[in-house]
Amino acid sequence: MKVIDPVTGRLLPRGATGELCTRGYSVMRGYWNLPEQTAEVLRDGWMHTGDLAVMDSDGYLAIVGRSKDMVIRGGENVYPREVEEFLYSHPDIEDVQVVGVPDPKYGEELLAAVRLRAGAALTEEQVRDYCRGRLAHYKVPRYVRFVAEYPMTVTGKIQKFKIRDAAVAELGLTAAG
Repeated sequence: MKVIDPVTGRLLPRGATGELCTRGYSVMRGYWNLPEQTAEVLRDGWMHTGDLAVMDSDGYLAIVGRSKDMVIRGGENVYPREVEEFLYSHPDIEDVQVVGVPDPKYGEELLAAVRLRAGAALTEEQVRDYCRGRLAHYKVPRYVRFVAEYPMTVTGKIQKFKIRDAAVAELGLTAAG
């Protein structure tokens, strides 16, 4: 296993976040009858998992998110899972999903779709205030939406792309020029 820079493909030092790649006898040979998708993930003898990971000094790996979920805000890489994990520490937040939405100035901004605990009440500004001074400024969600549920697949997986699409339509957002 190795952790690489997803843009350059270079091996990253331990402690840095990058894409997890793996190889060995247990790695699949490819997707059944899908040569294009196989070529996307199997390159140079390595399977590119799409998972974002950090390898510590002892060689242990921690998965910190998915590369498809990564948000680039004003040149800064933001891993939604990091912001989600922080927001879970708020006593009134039961669940949260963070996605990137288009922004004309920064390229992308963060939107937090928040499910509150029963009986709890929060405002968008209270959620942002909770983040300020505890997260880097570019990781504080610009948009906060309160939801009762998330769009799910039949197998129970949250469909973040639907959260993003609904927010873009609701807020009337457009991509950078």
